[in-house]
Amino acid sequence: MDNYMRLKIKAISSNEAFARSAVAAFCVDANPTVDKLADVKTAVSEAVTNSIVHGYNGSGEGEVEIYVERSGNTVHIEVKDCGVGIENIEKARTPFFTTKPDEERSGMGFTVMESFMDSLSVEPNVPRGVVVKMSKNLDGAEKTTE
Repeated sequence: MDNYMRLKIKAISSNEAFARSAVAAFCVDANPTVDKLADVKTAVSEAVTNSIVHGYNGSGEGEVEIYVERSGNTVHIEVKDCGVGIENIEKARTPFFTTKPDEERSGMGFTVMESFMDSLSVEPNVPRGVVVKMSKNLDGAEKTTE
């Protein structure tokens, strides 16, 4: 590990842009391409927004914690909340699935994160909430499929 940062923000929508910018600023030291940095920003935005909207139901209560670690040119990101959690993670990762069909939600958050990052996992945060773990190589190497 070359460097790390930990950020804890109140679970309100105005903090999503701050989280995205803070993670992007942290990644700049790895000299990523503009496209790779945009990918990271988009994925962080989706993860933080999911925590705020779904984890805390937009109540403004609670916190979202973001941990970022850089090893060489690879960035590892964890976005964690202590909200309501996800009853069925596999179902939630299905494209177009949303728990808020009455709102303008596309159900594509996890799909977007997975498409922009090299790896993505979604796990329960015991005893409550969710941890989204993702990584991205920032040095220009192509994404590999498993």
